[in-house]
Amino acid sequence: MDSKPLKVAILVVSTSAHKDPSTDKSELVLRDVIDSEGGGRWEVTETKIVSDHVPHIQRQIMLWADIGFEAVDLILTTGGTGFAVSDHTPEAVGALLHKTAPGLVHAMLSSSLAVTPFAMMSRPVAGVRHNTVIVTLPGSPKGAKENLQAILKTLPHACLQAKGVDSRTLHAGGVQKLEEDAGIGSSKQASGHHSHGHGGCHGHGDNHKNHGHGHSHGHGRLVRHTKPGENPLSNDPSLGPTRRHRESPYPMLSVDEALSLILDHTPEPQVITSQVDPSIIHSSVPAFRASIVDGYAVVVPQDGNMKGVYPVTAVSHAAPGDIGALKEGEIVRITTGAPLPPGATSVIMVEDTVLKSKTDDGQEEKEVEILAERVKPGDNIREVGSDVKEGETILQKGEQISGVGGEIGLLASVGVTEVKTYKRPVIGILSTGDEIVEPNRPGPLRLGEVRDTNRSTLTAAAREQGFAVADLGIARDRPGALEETLRDGFRRADVLITTGGVSMGELDLLKPTVERALGGTIHFGRVNMKPGKPTTFATVPAKTDAGDRVRKPLFALPGNPASALVTFHLFVLPALHKLAGVTPVGLPRVPVTLSHDFTLDKGRPEYHRAVVAVGRDGKLAASSTGWQRSSRVGSLRSANALLCMPKGSEPLGKGVEVEALLMSSVRSEL
Repeated sequence: MDSKPLKVAILVVSTSAHKDPSTDKSELVLRDVIDSEGGGRWEVTETKIVSDHVPHIQRQIMLWADIGFEAVDLILTTGGTGFAVSDHTPEAVGALLHKTAPGLVHAMLSSSLAVTPFAMMSRPVAGVRHNTVIVTLPGSPKGAKENLQAILKTLPHACLQAKGVDSRTLHAGGVQKLEEDAGIGSSKQASGHHSHGHGGCHGHGDNHKNHGHGHSHGHGRLVRHTKPGENPLSNDPSLGPTRRHRESPYPMLSVDEALSLILDHTPEPQVITSQVDPSIIHSSVPAFRASIVDGYAVVVPQDGNMKGVYPVTAVSHAAPGDIGALKEGEIVRITTGAPLPPGATSVIMVEDTVLKSKTDDGQEEKEVEILAERVKPGDNIREVGSDVKEGETILQKGEQISGVGGEIGLLASVGVTEVKTYKRPVIGILSTGDEIVEPNRPGPLRLGEVRDTNRSTLTAAAREQGFAVADLGIARDRPGALEETLRDGFRRADVLITTGGVSMGELDLLKPTVERALGGTIHFGRVNMKPGKPTTFATVPAKTDAGDRVRKPLFALPGNPASALVTFHLFVLPALHKLAGVTPVGLPRVPVTLSHDFTLDKGRPEYHRAVVAVGRDGKLAASSTGWQRSSRVGSLRSANALLCMPKGSEPLGKGVEVEALLMSSVRSEL
């Protein structure tokens, strides 16, 4: 059977996107589903945006489907399938079909109806024209994604049949073999076994995770909005608080597992041209033979005896100048760093000489007596390339240019001012919540209001690490407002950090907005740690200014101040380091000794805020900053480290050695 990838064309039907392609988000979502869930069987070969006008839709579909052997195998349209006056895609496509595929339509509608009753407002069509399968999908990223996920694994079989592959060959082995090849659960298993709730949102449409008996009641499973086997479905805010999860559907990962996922899904660093970061020098340093002392350039005789009186024939300063060749028996006065005259072999220090006579005006030296003997060629001379030889590597790939200035001086010394470096990502920082107010708002707080400490705290932490920050303000607890703020953030920044809205409340909208509105993938939604359990990491499809398709990281940190800062240092910083080409990533780890007893958390490992200082014995010692409640801003005051504390019912005693993550410089003992 043909093993070549099946060719897919994506047609975006949108009058607004036709005028401004940057407004379209569905194409990126569909590409991501095809890449991540298509089993490597597809290749997107064509994309096009047309206005919602029947002739335009039909013309493009015929161009792709009516060219015989070169026709694409699958055409996916997105947009124009609703009840709006301008929605014409079903009529345009339906008129072109030679065969209809009501089963595909039923599968898409069934999967969407399990998520929201408003799916009945969609009017999809599907079928075959010539040898090409055509499917119409909704225009929203959420709807397009879930509809394609519902049918994608069966489409290779449909495309092969439409191309004319022998049905007997395709069906050899029966339905069970077809399901296994497509990666779909066996029909026997589906009818004969119970569903036991693997975190995949089985059972009732109300999406309760545990029913006590674990049976599937045949109401149609909820459609996953992230990769199968990786992430469960977030709450659907449109269903109201009575239908939300009563416990988190996200599996509890260890910190190491979470860090591994972050580094796996953080993009590679972007190489740019910078003004200061060469790898290979273009000239030697020094580029000429130079004196390393103030004195006199001489030509050393074979016996090395320079004692005697010599005429001063010229002066060589550090400033450029022309000096003739020096002969034995002559000397040239020379300053530190000045070039040696041609022919000079050594420099005699001024301390080893005596002035014998002056010029008639008394302003210059005429003759100087040299007291030195056993002088060797090369004495007091800095040879060409003695600091750096031409062609020598002075900075290796991955070395950092620090603020101390040594590297910058080295680069300047060899005259290379433009090289390749890694671009530092721009970070967008956003607070969420109706209760959050700006810190500088005048007047007392009203009941329930909280000043926004997280945005300023995280901005300071990011800038301390050398990253530029885009302030995205405060987003209110409304799905549309949060979605628009996040979209704006991804246009302005390479990485987004949000705080709040990631727990179990009915107004915790971050996860649903990322999955359902932005077409993102949530890689984890809970971490087994204290503080910071609801920390969430996701990637969201986006386009760069150059039109390239990328996935940008989003870190949704808890709203409590201590949790937000701890998880920034623990999870966000390694991703920022990877994006900036910094190695090793993350905070430095050092062993420290506990200065007093530490109480452990019985249920989770804890990242304890502490002060690390050098003790009298020269070893690093750690003291707690006090009460560690995650909402207590004071637990971060003076903290320069996070102690990696295991869970346990008994305290860790004074003198026990643990690992610490250093957030800033170590203190000297007072």
